[in-house]
Amino acid sequence: MNDTDTATDNGHKETSQDNGQTGTAQRNESGPHEKCDLDLILDIPLDVTVELGRVKMLVDDVLQLGQGSIIELDKPVGERLEIYINDKLIARGEVVVSDEKFGIRVTDIVSPVERVESLGS
Repeated sequence: MNDTDTATDNGHKETSQDNGQTGTAQRNESGPHEKCDLDLILDIPLDVTVELGRVKMLVDDVLQLGQGSIIELDKPVGERLEIYINDKLIARGEVVVSDEKFGIRVTDIVSPVERVESLGS
């Protein structure tokens, strides 16, 4: 089989074979149907953070803090908390107590569109 190379307007190299078919040059890329082995990444540790709220304080106010001081946060009681994985918003949930420890019940998974939008902020 005889192959001839030609350049196209968009700069891609095309090969033409003697059977009359024209196609783009082959590349060494995985196709969308290639099976991924997820077992390779299942034991990678991730940082999970649940944000209870935030507040901005003046240096003077921080210096006045002592044992028993209360810091008022911006999030109202009963509002869902944000769950971050590696500093990316992934879900929201509510506080629960389990075996005398705090936990969070996931109530909402952030949509892929919302995740992409949060990348800009």
